[in-house]
Amino acid sequence: MSTTSVADVTHLSALDLAAAIKARKISVVEVVEAHIAVLERTRWTNALAVDRFESAQAEAVTADELVASGAELPELHGVPATVKELIAVQGMPHTGGFPHRRKFREAEDAPVVSRLRAAGAIVLGLGNTPGPYFWVETNNKLYGRTSNAYDRHRTSGGSSGGDGAMVGSGGAPIALGSDMGGSIRIPAFFNGIFGHLPSRGLVPITGHFPIPLGDIRRTLYLGPLARRSEDLMPLLRLIAGPDGIDPFAVDMPLGDPAKVSMQGLPIAVATDASTFPLRPVLREAIEDAARALDSAGAEVREVSLRSMRAALAQFGAVAWSGLDLVTSWEALVESPTGREKVPLSVAVPTAVLRLVDNAPLRVLRSRAMRRLVSAADRASESLAEIIGDGALLYPPFPRVAPRHRMTLGQPWLATNTAVFNLFGMPATQTPLGIGAKGLPRGVQVVAAPGGDHVSIAVAAQLERALGGWVNTVDVRRSG
Repeated sequence: MSTTSVADVTHLSALDLAAAIKARKISVVEVVEAHIAVLERTRWTNALAVDRFESAQAEAVTADELVASGAELPELHGVPATVKELIAVQGMPHTGGFPHRRKFREAEDAPVVSRLRAAGAIVLGLGNTPGPYFWVETNNKLYGRTSNAYDRHRTSGGSSGGDGAMVGSGGAPIALGSDMGGSIRIPAFFNGIFGHLPSRGLVPITGHFPIPLGDIRRTLYLGPLARRSEDLMPLLRLIAGPDGIDPFAVDMPLGDPAKVSMQGLPIAVATDASTFPLRPVLREAIEDAARALDSAGAEVREVSLRSMRAALAQFGAVAWSGLDLVTSWEALVESPTGREKVPLSVAVPTAVLRLVDNAPLRVLRSRAMRRLVSAADRASESLAEIIGDGALLYPPFPRVAPRHRMTLGQPWLATNTAVFNLFGMPATQTPLGIGAKGLPRGVQVVAAPGGDHVSIAVAAQLERALGGWVNTVDVRRSG
């Protein structure tokens, strides 16, 4: 049946795979088996927390039967995908990295997973995460440490590090991740793929664990990762919209990236806002991106955003001022079935947090804290004016994927991504090929709230101009 090689299959976009399946150029079984083979071959990354290969293979057989019947097929019929372990998948573990949840199995899919499956996608497994704490490296006691798709000695990023490495290695065309400060975009950058932070409220976060309580919940987003830019908007349309549960999810119109013209599009370029000076390879990457957009007819200008260096303090102020501290922690440590024993290392902090919560909270109510929150609001408005109906090119991280453990104790490294969670702005991490060390280069393309189609359109233009994702096999072959 197949007229498409296995190598081609694991390079194609989700849309192209779906089209090939519908045209009967390749079977769903062949597509699923090709991606499982990559995931098996790249087990050394430890990106896959839990597989569901047997279920996926059975679903592939059923999907091929539907193709043979001549029935109308959904948009992503037979397309493989992975899902971050923090997002609920029916029948699968949903631990958040907490050992006392290791035996828990989800009763139902999160809305985003349900919507993805309704579109015909087949879930191959769950991506590894940093465990009970969000971080830019992926390592936990349950599943171990995940390595970068391009270099086993380097981190895959976090907290969607497992899915970033799986998509980056060619093991899946698409994935669902979550982002509370860069957790989609940093792994996407480190592993050379696309990752999109949606506009605030566009995608419901119901079914995510852990889930913060209070207004800080607004800084957590669910969104897509993909090896090809053309899949981002279709995925976003599938998972977007209220679910009747998430109080912050809203109806929001989504534009069409294909209708965004590069001719005259205002593009702001910022390289001076990173907390740490950019490494030359990333400065060059942004300059390459700016030149590519200028050549496409965009109106490119350089802007100074040094004030953004305070973003981490502002992010912390907004987050802490809106966090229901004790209730959030108790929800984390609660035994999901009532039978698992909660370890002391998890339970003891609850008592400490109660003392903090019962205190006068002078720090959180201080003038300094209020000034930071106000500064964040002003910075958001100012940046929206700078971007207008165009986009901003902004570094995703100060350097390429670091070696394992080299980010520990340095939360400010996430400033470049966390600022857009704070501002509610869509940001598309865009791969810009491979640098001198054989590691991915990249840039964030940021748009004003509601401008997801603009940032995705610019990302697509950069993919055409500079190559986008490069398969790890091709990198090793060329090296």
